[in-house]
Amino acid sequence: MKQFLISVLATIVGVFITFMIATVGMFLMSIMMLVAGMGSPAPKIQSHSILHIALDGPIEERLQGKSFMDEIQGIGTDAMALNDIIKSIDNAATDSKIEGIYLDCRGGSGGAATMAYIRSSIERFKESGKWVVAYADSYTQSNYYLASVADSLWLNPQGAVDIHGLGGTLPFYKGLLDKLGVDVQVIKVGTYKSAVEPYILTEPSEANREQVKAYITPIWQYYCNQIGDARGVEAGIVNGWADSLIMTRSPEHLLREGVVTSLLYRHEAEEWMKEMTGKDSKDDKLGLVPVSKYVQSVKSKKSSNNIAVLYAVGDIVDSGNEGIVGEKMAPLILDLAEDDDVDALVLRVNSGGGSAFASEQIWEALEQFKAAGKKFYVSMGDVAASGGYYISCGADRIYCQPVTITGSIGIFGLIPSIKGLLTDKLGVNVATIATNPEANIGIVDPMTPFQRASMQAMVDRGYETFVGRCAAGRDMPVDSIKAIAEGRVWDGQTALRIGLVDQLGDLDECIGDLAAECGFDEYKIVEYPEPRGEWWEEMILSSGSLQERIVKSELGEAYPYYMMMRKMQRLEHVQCRMEDVVIE
Repeated sequence: MKQFLISVLATIVGVFITFMIATVGMFLMSIMMLVAGMGSPAPKIQSHSILHIALDGPIEERLQGKSFMDEIQGIGTDAMALNDIIKSIDNAATDSKIEGIYLDCRGGSGGAATMAYIRSSIERFKESGKWVVAYADSYTQSNYYLASVADSLWLNPQGAVDIHGLGGTLPFYKGLLDKLGVDVQVIKVGTYKSAVEPYILTEPSEANREQVKAYITPIWQYYCNQIGDARGVEAGIVNGWADSLIMTRSPEHLLREGVVTSLLYRHEAEEWMKEMTGKDSKDDKLGLVPVSKYVQSVKSKKSSNNIAVLYAVGDIVDSGNEGIVGEKMAPLILDLAEDDDVDALVLRVNSGGGSAFASEQIWEALEQFKAAGKKFYVSMGDVAASGGYYISCGADRIYCQPVTITGSIGIFGLIPSIKGLLTDKLGVNVATIATNPEANIGIVDPMTPFQRASMQAMVDRGYETFVGRCAAGRDMPVDSIKAIAEGRVWDGQTALRIGLVDQLGDLDECIGDLAAECGFDEYKIVEYPEPRGEWWEEMILSSGSLQERIVKSELGEAYPYYMMMRKMQRLEHVQCRMEDVVIE
């Protein structure tokens, strides 16, 4: 009895201590949230400042807050937010305290459409009469494409410029899967639906080679035209630079060819900017204002007309916390449809697709938004293909950039069979006892002919639904959509010609045209979904990111292959997805 009372007392004390810790924790969290909610004052920008765009990391559509695990591990991010860069450039054009822009090219980059968007924003900035300079120890091709628009294009006297053309890099995993004893069973619709090829082939099919060459060629021509116009040479000259492997040529050769305007060390470039901003003394600091600081000083417009910009970035998935999550995105769209403070919507899409089911749910929610009598436009980023096009096709107008990758109207299913892994590699025999002949469909045994035929029928229905959504949204006959579907991927210029999009233009142009159609002289942009909170907001909800980082650290170069296997395991059976191709 005594032991029992001791145990009860210990339990009560434990519960009390736990309650007190939780209470204190929640109190401290509330205090931190209150302090954060008060906000810090906007930074003061000094006169004779320079907007400093340091390209030293990846450029994302917009940034999320730090997670708890990132915070306690001291993990930062070198990513830059595209929306912050554009907002800063646009505001700097009319800000009397900003005298020019300094493009500090240290190797970071974004996708083709991302860099083209920044470039067009800088071109608009130059219309203000202010100067733009660029400097690099060595220029990557992506950085050079952006920097070529600068008034002065400086290179370190020992530097190089990489111009080599475009190529698509495609990984193939069949050899690895064969060694593991995993057989991937594919059910698809579309000759060009090449997202399945990495799992069943060791090199691209002829159809895939054809389509990749067909969409990277006009993108490269667009690059050559834009670089040539900026540097005052013919596009053919720029193409010749690529063919000559110009990255191996001396800096003096680059100067003679007009690839760069001057050979300067970084301190010399900074001295020039000091003179331009009236800094006479060597002790005077150069007034560089980073985008992360400057954007905080940009005041939001006040207006009763609100245009929602909804970001749809990443893989489309049914559930989870990363990417475009169907079970979260669809309800959010329905809420926006019912929100009287939201007058119109721009869906900003940067996605190669994913779950067919989630894509359908998001498409249907957007139809409900239109049924509420509100206008709905789409702005495509680097890629809006397969499921990314599915969720776009019903828009009143679709905008993309010439270098956007889109299309890939097709569906496939992947069902791995791991019997070879279990039996031949691991020595595990699996026996199934079932009430019905088809009860054992899964990932162990290969599909029976009946099972494969049934899966093919389901994928066919999904394809017909996808094509039907596109035909209705684009006001085109189903046969016309099928003629440009088959899973084929297109560049933005071709997409405009064949009717997949309505206009070439970036997000700014899309928003501006939508506002004009709505009759708004003034309007405010409200971005959705809400960015992830800071670490202290997610402290209680944090989960396995530490474990993931440990695995990544241990596996090193093998980590991408591990992630490929995990991704394949988690894929919903029916996918609207284009292949993962890196264009560089």
